[in-house]
Amino acid sequence: MEPRLDLLTVAVPDLDAARRFYVDGLGWTPALDVPGEVVFLQVNRGLLLALFGAADLAADMGVPVEDVVPGGGFTLAHNVGSADEVRQIVAAAEAAGARVVKPPQQAAFGGFHAYVVDPSGIRWEVAHNPGLRVDDDGTVHIGVIEG
Repeated sequence: MEPRLDLLTVAVPDLDAARRFYVDGLGWTPALDVPGEVVFLQVNRGLLLALFGAADLAADMGVPVEDVVPGGGFTLAHNVGSADEVRQIVAAAEAAGARVVKPPQQAAFGGFHAYVVDPSGIRWEVAHNPGLRVDDDGTVHIGVIEG
């Protein structure tokens, strides 16, 4: 199997609140928005984030809703070009309803970062990591930041 991720589906307890946060609050443009069902957001070259109502996703999967609600052992990350961008994005996320769990600050890895939790309970790290670079073809390079 080719190592590739095309679609990341996240179960959200309140689809309308998730839509308001990402679309109205952060200004992301849906690739497809099916009111009451799902919102698809392009988050990178060839990668969509699908916000799917938890009850609907549970029904689609044939499992109890408790098995699909976010909050498990994962964090999504958004890497930006500077510490100032981290501060700006965290401020915009907070204004859109996110809860800041770690304010913008120097990171142990040598960059600058913060953590927020969106209204659905999804954890995001917003970071400036000068050791991370993406080529035009999508190849990711990550390395130790020299002090």
